[in-house]
Amino acid sequence: MENQRPARKRARPAAASAPPGTAKSHPYHHGSLPDALLAAAETVLRHDGLRGLTLRAIAREAGVSHTAPQHHFGDTAGVLSELAASGHRRLTAAMAEHAARAAPGAPRQKAIAHGYVDFAATNPDLFRLMSRNELLDQDRPSLIAARRLSASGLAGVFETQSREPGEAQGRKGGFGALSASQAIAMTSAWSYVHGLASLLIDNRLSSLAASTGTFADARALVDAVIEDL
Repeated sequence: MENQRPARKRARPAAASAPPGTAKSHPYHHGSLPDALLAAAETVLRHDGLRGLTLRAIAREAGVSHTAPQHHFGDTAGVLSELAASGHRRLTAAMAEHAARAAPGAPRQKAIAHGYVDFAATNPDLFRLMSRNELLDQDRPSLIAARRLSASGLAGVFETQSREPGEAQGRKGGFGALSASQAIAMTSAWSYVHGLASLLIDNRLSSLAASTGTFADARALVDAVIEDL
């Protein structure tokens, strides 16, 4: 009897798996289940939106037991926070990739802004989630660290350095110690770039771009705005 029970438990995920092809899309290998669950969560978010992003939906997409997400992340806020943290790390990478191809000064500032918009345009649902603070665990260490990374990368747009970078380690925002004028300048520039990205992914600029007869699409308009920054 003791030898039979493990066999039945291993067979359950296959019997209760998602529609054909799901298990192949998100193969689970020992040691990588958290990553597989986050990949599944992003797939659900992209297909069904936040309303459809439940622990059961994530487990079904990953082809694992419905208790697996809760075991690894605690609750829905935990999953969303880890997913948002992943988004901030990828946003940082996108900005760094663009910055590496540009000369210092204005060209690099614009390149970082383009990287920010590129990430949003490629990952609109994830980008929106990253700003939904009411859904996230603000005290989750991985999210705090990831936000610190993206804040540091975005600071290249502002060319503003904290007076005491070390203090950022104790602050959730990750900007470190700033003067009032620095904070005002960074807020202004950040809202500029973030606003462009949000208007683009919410499809608010298509008519405006078309009305000129100059821009091929909304993205071309946004790129032109950044170049005029």
